[in-house]
Amino acid sequence: MSNKILVAYSSKYGSTGRYAEWIASALNADLFTAQKINVNILSQYDIVIYGGGLYAGGIAGVKLVTNTPCKNLIVFTVGLADPHITDYSAIINKNFTPELLAETKFFHLRGGIDYKKLSPVHKVMMAMMKGMIEKKPESQREAEDKEFLSTYNSKVNFEDKGTIDSMVAYVKGL
Repeated sequence: MSNKILVAYSSKYGSTGRYAEWIASALNADLFTAQKINVNILSQYDIVIYGGGLYAGGIAGVKLVTNTPCKNLIVFTVGLADPHITDYSAIINKNFTPELLAETKFFHLRGGIDYKKLSPVHKVMMAMMKGMIEKKPESQREAEDKEFLSTYNSKVNFEDKGTIDSMVAYVKGL
């Protein structure tokens, strides 16, 4: 593998940053926070991997790569939901044009949360989400809803280094 690889990320609470570090280490890639990257830097790489946390239907900092042409773009998201049972199509379609969608490979990873460290805005958002779930009849709550309620206002961590393996294999195959 002789491609020059960049891993860039935006991480507010740390999970995305940890995944980015693990990915960069596994691929011997350069690692930067999104705030330290610009178009000139992105253009120097054969493969660009971008990671961002999921917040209210958006991917943190993703405009960095959606507004800049990148060769071999790979995007990983980090959120609380279980990627095995979550449909990310609405988030992806909201953040990527159909043309960019066709050229981008996506991976979804699971992070963690410590309610004590949330910003005031994120605390309000999580409380609103809790309220919406609690309004649903018990019979209509999905497994994800029940897990959210059972872990609400506590510290949970679903990070798993092994979940980067498929992304690392994909990149090594390019």
